[in-house]
Amino acid sequence: MSGVGLLDGLDDAQREAVVELRGPVRILAGAGTGKTRTITHRIAHGVATGTYAPNRVLALTFTSRAAAELRARLRALGAPGVAARTFHAAALSQLNYFWPNTIGGATPGLVDNKARLLGHAAERLKLKLDTATLRDTAAAIEWRKVSGVAIDAMGRSGRAVPEGLTLEQLQELMRGYETLKDERRQMDFEDVIVACTGMILQEASVAFQVREQFRFFVVDEYQDVSPIQQALLEAWLGERRDLCVVGDASQTIYSFTGARSDYLLGFGQRFPDAQQIRLETNYRSTPQISEAANALMHGRPGALSLHPPVGAPAGPTPILRSFSSDRAEATAIATRIASLLELGEQPESIAVLYRVHAQSAELEAALGDAGVPYTVHGASRFFERAEVKQAMMSIRAAAVAGTEEPLFKVVSDVLRSLGWTVQAPEAPGAARDRWESWNTILDLVDRAAEGTTVAEFAAELAHRQSTQHEPTLRAVTLGTIHSVKGLEWDRVFVVGVAEGLLPISYATGFDAVDEERRLLYVAITRARRALALSWARTSSQRRQREASRFLAELGTRIEGATSPERVPGSRRRA
Repeated sequence: MSGVGLLDGLDDAQREAVVELRGPVRILAGAGTGKTRTITHRIAHGVATGTYAPNRVLALTFTSRAAAELRARLRALGAPGVAARTFHAAALSQLNYFWPNTIGGATPGLVDNKARLLGHAAERLKLKLDTATLRDTAAAIEWRKVSGVAIDAMGRSGRAVPEGLTLEQLQELMRGYETLKDERRQMDFEDVIVACTGMILQEASVAFQVREQFRFFVVDEYQDVSPIQQALLEAWLGERRDLCVVGDASQTIYSFTGARSDYLLGFGQRFPDAQQIRLETNYRSTPQISEAANALMHGRPGALSLHPPVGAPAGPTPILRSFSSDRAEATAIATRIASLLELGEQPESIAVLYRVHAQSAELEAALGDAGVPYTVHGASRFFERAEVKQAMMSIRAAAVAGTEEPLFKVVSDVLRSLGWTVQAPEAPGAARDRWESWNTILDLVDRAAEGTTVAEFAAELAHRQSTQHEPTLRAVTLGTIHSVKGLEWDRVFVVGVAEGLLPISYATGFDAVDEERRLLYVAITRARRALALSWARTSSQRRQREASRFLAELGTRIEGATSPERVPGSRRRA
């Protein structure tokens, strides 16, 4: 494709970004504004005009799926020789190339499972830890490394200590993990980036070869960059300035993994002469959906104002509904989706989004009962989760034993023996997810008919498990908001928009609540044509809920959002 042809079909802002081929460039790209199209056309235009040699360009992103999409689009645009990789893949490739001559010997092997290695380290320390605690500790290690926090500084970091550990035990376990890793001559993924950065900064010959190889850099989703990734990027660049970054501060939803939008928002301070381009024409969503998204993010740092292209047709006003309970909410949504499918809508054009994995159980049951095919994106289905299978086995064992005790006592005793407590773990992570799964089983007990025996309840669980294997093609998508970032559907239902869920109960500080706001923004902007928000007035524990504080800010842009009865949380601001 010629350089001129690559400019066809672009709007003015996109075209401006595509032709700015040299020097530092920051592109602020809102949801649905053609971000990927713009950056791939920019790279291909640089190659077609001779500004870039394709093998000198490195396009960076954060997931293998996104990198594969960039490569596919670049091939279609006539730039197949451009490298499009994740930070980790690029760093590992360079380590493998330079390690033998710089350090000597083969590159250390990669840790394939942090939790397993942590289990071995815990055994040395005579700590008995369950799988959830090990997974949460693995997440804490990842966060510590990507954020550049020393082990001794964990107590001052503000990061919650995993359930079942004291701060001192956590620090000892982290040190034990590093010792065991060194003994086995292994690195984890975070080590790869740190080691590659160190090699470039400390070895002049490595720095020369790396900087000679790649001269032009493009970073997609720059709001998700972590401190160690930023350090590696700066090492790659050296004193050069041919860097283009693309991102949206309103979609920063991975702070818990070390992502920081500061680098995106502060780009102009590091490069005062940088070209600054804003993509704000939303080609994905109806004007009504864009207006709701704008209202939610109004006044937030770096927020863009989405607007429709000229002549875009209007769509229905997004709606808000409240229900008496989570079960009523799930049943109503399943019934609505079933009716839409009868009217001819395709199931793959519909998604139901929620904040935490445990919310899927009610929805899976309701959709199954309504005969609606569904697939769970980015997570195992409820009855496939390890903790749920473990609980079901224990309940079946109790049934076989022939106990005559009341159902609730038997099941609650079983779950307590597995680790369930009346109070939920305060911190997010695997322990909280596991607790939510067990609590959902107790909720099913609450709904069982009076006089249900343990054997009957075990059989009901088995029936639910056996009937949830729905086709994964031509199916409604269920997914957490985190897992579906970057995807879109014609019709989106966002459930559980209530205090304690969105924002989540453990989001207590301003920054944490603001990240929850961005999560809702991401959920809203997944919708093309129709959007429905909902919440339940009573939790599974029969506690009264309030509508999310965010709903009051949507005003007339969401049908039903201005009713004081429906939005009692309107007094809150964050």
